[in-house]
Amino acid sequence: MKKILNYLFEHKSFSRQDAKQILIDISHGTYNDSELAAFMTVFLMRSITIEELMGFRDALLELCVPVNLNGHEVLDIVGTGGDGKNTFNISTLACFIVAGAGAKVSKHGNYGVSSISGASNVMETLGYKFKNDSAALNHELEKAGICFLHAPLFHPALKKVAPIRKQLGVRTFFNMLGPLVNPAFAQHQLIGVYSLEMARIYNYLFQQTDKQFAIVHSLDGYDEISLTADTKIITNKGEQNMTPEQLGKRQVHAQDIYGGNSIEDAAKLFMKILKAEGTWAQHSVVVANAAMGLYCLGQYDTYENCYQSALESLESGKALQAFNTLISLQ
Repeated sequence: MKKILNYLFEHKSFSRQDAKQILIDISHGTYNDSELAAFMTVFLMRSITIEELMGFRDALLELCVPVNLNGHEVLDIVGTGGDGKNTFNISTLACFIVAGAGAKVSKHGNYGVSSISGASNVMETLGYKFKNDSAALNHELEKAGICFLHAPLFHPALKKVAPIRKQLGVRTFFNMLGPLVNPAFAQHQLIGVYSLEMARIYNYLFQQTDKQFAIVHSLDGYDEISLTADTKIITNKGEQNMTPEQLGKRQVHAQDIYGGNSIEDAAKLFMKILKAEGTWAQHSVVVANAAMGLYCLGQYDTYENCYQSALESLESGKALQAFNTLISLQ
């Protein structure tokens, strides 16, 4: 690791193959915690290159425990995290709305690192049992329309660095990798990113795949459609800016989408919104993200039709039913 760090300190970057080998070595336990913390810190001080990100992704996918979802066309809605905004679990709620609308979702998630409650925190608190058994995950997908993939069970390297990431408590390049390494290899992805720079990098990466994707970045810094400002949206077809009024009927305020001060707060708020008992602003934000997910799936020809389908899923109780079914299978 000393050689690697000195190389980085000279402002040099790794080739795709070298980056891949480093992450393979990390997953094999080659380096100690102090070395890993130093390595991650370097990437907080300079931008990651596309070659490095591709190499890290290659390593995680090569080492991952793959999930066979029997040919189901699935969507993943996931954010990079690391935007420092501490919102409630918008992406995860949107996944249940999409499932309630009749689509299939394989949600890839992890514990919160730079936020209080990540997707895994809230799902575990509400009774979901993490697993990497394809048969059980397929059963959940068929019965509830959704399964949850807790990242460390599928990625040895993520498990190895989890304690260090938690201790650091800040965004690292592992935030960037999460949306790229869904072990079910979801064919459709809605990805929220924390910066325009990351949006451009993800666009480059996803354009080289056959995935249907939508990359979203709220221009005031959120890694999702927040409705607090205009949103940059990049898809296979191009890019555009959309206003809160276009995406969710009206603009909301930052305090409207605050996630609370504890995992317990987040879980209570999660269920309140899923039962369609949240505020208008909370509902609008999750529906807007779910609608973009449905649009990414190609369920409807217009975003407005997707929005109406997502709204019906929440207000009719279908989203809640998808959640209750999933929890009943645990």
